[in-house]
Amino acid sequence: MKYIIVGLGSFGASLAEKLTEQGNEVIGIDTNMDKVDNYKERISHTICMDATDEFTVSGLPLKDTDIVVVAIGEDKGTSVMATALFKNFQVKRLISRSIDELHEKVLHAIGVDEIVHPEEESAERWAKKLCLKGVVDSFELNDDYSIVEVSVPPRLHGKTIRESNIREGYNLLVLTTIASTQEKALIGKVRNVTRVKGVAHPDNMLNKADIVVVYGANKDIKKFLKDV
Repeated sequence: MKYIIVGLGSFGASLAEKLTEQGNEVIGIDTNMDKVDNYKERISHTICMDATDEFTVSGLPLKDTDIVVVAIGEDKGTSVMATALFKNFQVKRLISRSIDELHEKVLHAIGVDEIVHPEEESAERWAKKLCLKGVVDSFELNDDYSIVEVSVPPRLHGKTIRESNIREGYNLLVLTTIASTQEKALIGKVRNVTRVKGVAHPDNMLNKADIVVVYGANKDIKKFLKDV
């Protein structure tokens, strides 16, 4: 896949490096030439440019880019301007970093697809979410093993955990399932509510809106997601 990462601070640079390591084509952008030079050997491409300049941004391969991540960490004004500019260019998927609650509200108003909270989420987790289809969230135990939350694949809708063949076919252990339901709040608004169903049992049913939490080797998780 092809990514553009705007802002090569600690989070943005780490994310760009990990995406590059996983075989993706990444363009890392920053206004600081020292950062651009520092990461040029570790990121597919690095460019020193102003991501709020419409003419300069228009020269990027936006139509060929799968995901744009605005990872600017301190300057909220620059973050909002860059995010709005990429949104205006109608990129395929736009993710932006939130600095505080007000900033997040502005980003939502612009219409970003997802919000990043680096203080709570690591670059490793985001690299996995972006690279592996179906991953909702993940937790790396070490370089080889992880626990991941995965949306139940359509082919497993209505099947029990035993019938899904996840353990036998992929050598993965199903820890639990998470149900997502909608509840009506007191003021009439509908909100999404998640409920962990407890320790998984072989006879538990996998429903369309569920998330399945599995543990195993990263290579087996990738194989399972490839077949999703």
